[in-house]
Amino acid sequence: MPSAPSAARSAARVLGLAALTLLATAPRASAAVGWSLAPAGGGRPSFYAEGAPGSVLQDTVSVTNSGRRAVTVGLAGTGLPVIFAEQAVRVPARTRADVPFTVTVPAGAAPGDRSGTLVAKDADGRTVTARIRLRVGGPALSALTVEHVAVHADRITYELVNRGTTVLAPKLAVRAHGLFGRVLLDRAARPLPVRLAPGTRTELSEPWPGHPALDAVDVRLTATAADGAHDTAGTEARFVPWNVVAGVAGALTAGAALTVVRLRGRRAGQAAEPLSTDTDTDTGTDTDTDVELTGAAR
Repeated sequence: MPSAPSAARSAARVLGLAALTLLATAPRASAAVGWSLAPAGGGRPSFYAEGAPGSVLQDTVSVTNSGRRAVTVGLAGTGLPVIFAEQAVRVPARTRADVPFTVTVPAGAAPGDRSGTLVAKDADGRTVTARIRLRVGGPALSALTVEHVAVHADRITYELVNRGTTVLAPKLAVRAHGLFGRVLLDRAARPLPVRLAPGTRTELSEPWPGHPALDAVDVRLTATAADGAHDTAGTEARFVPWNVVAGVAGALTAGAALTVVRLRGRRAGQAAEPLSTDTDTDTGTDTDTDVELTGAAR
């Protein structure tokens, strides 16, 4: 039986071999993936900028190469107008390169938050991104319009347009009256499944499966949103059962045609009858005889 010291030495050998095996099989980071992208200065998880429409904002991005060989990284921006001082930068091993860039706030941008992305890509196709948050300054204005209202079969179509500078979550109310003021449709304001960005429009429809078969209708749509945004628009529509009208028109046309045919038949029969004469059918002589005047002549 082995002594305690020898057993301890054997256990230590086994642990040492196991540790060497783990080190040999552990994955090693390659130089190609040993670089990163982050805002310059450290401590910032993403880029943040704020400015009025038309302004140009500046910042710096850092490309850090912790690998064992140099790497060349291409830079680009998405979602916002971004211009880099260098579109491609070569970073030596264990070195950091700081690249200035600008973000231009669009001249017609509405106040509010926007987002974009800085994209870095190396020759091997590896891509790293960093987020940009941009807040556009200016007065907030809520404005909404309802346009192009129309009735088509069993639905009402319309367009909503955001005329303001804030994102809108609109609601819609629908009312329809018949020829004599009878309420045909009355739907209270309810949220719509859309969010309208400033300056955008969207086409929507409202189902109306139970519309009248015969009536002249006045339809009104009222859209509302936060901060007092609202608008009302409408249209007139006439519901006519054209299949019934077509059937009645067909019957009237057929009746008129039959009447014309009968009248023509009667006229043709009258034209075929011989003209009557004042003749004595028994003797065959003309009954109109000359009258002989008699009398004494003096």
